[in-house]
Amino acid sequence: MAASHLLPPVLAWVRRLAWLALWLGLSWLAWPWLQPPLERAIYAARLSARAAPAALPVPVAGVASRALRDTWHGARSGGRKHEGIDIFAPRGREVVSATEGIVTRVGTNQLGGNVVWVMGPGRQLHYYAHLDRYAGVRAGDIIAAGTVLGYVGTTGNARGTPPHLHYGIYTARGAINPYPLLRPAVPVGAR
Repeated sequence: MAASHLLPPVLAWVRRLAWLALWLGLSWLAWPWLQPPLERAIYAARLSARAAPAALPVPVAGVASRALRDTWHGARSGGRKHEGIDIFAPRGREVVSATEGIVTRVGTNQLGGNVVWVMGPGRQLHYYAHLDRYAGVRAGDIIAAGTVLGYVGTTGNARGTPPHLHYGIYTARGAINPYPLLRPAVPVGAR
């Protein structure tokens, strides 16, 4: 009878150990699914904390910065202002990420047609529009500068115009002009 008063505390510890074993077992089983989102979250936090680049490579393969024209704030239909730069190139030319980052969206919209969004350093969002087709990237992918995102085209409101990439950069304060950042000769993959 003297040992019966020890039974409830022992059972409580057995219950705790059973729950701990169950939690550890489930955590071990869930790790393959938890790891990628956790890695992306850590990478996104580090990427956001870094300064935005002061210079970027031209995000179209084979196009030199000296060939660019500043199309920022040019008049557009509906009283809009152009929030980016149009980089003209032959249809199907590779469009590459100007920065390392996380692909946040791959999809379509009315103006941009086939588009890819990449969050880069300093929480800048890089917008690649009018793509003829995508290159197999998906939302959530962690990519390096120079990763092929898609190919130059005329989708969205670019139908009837020469093939080009519309490239825009957005911050929490709104769009910024990419042209001055693309002017220096910066090789793809450089920071």
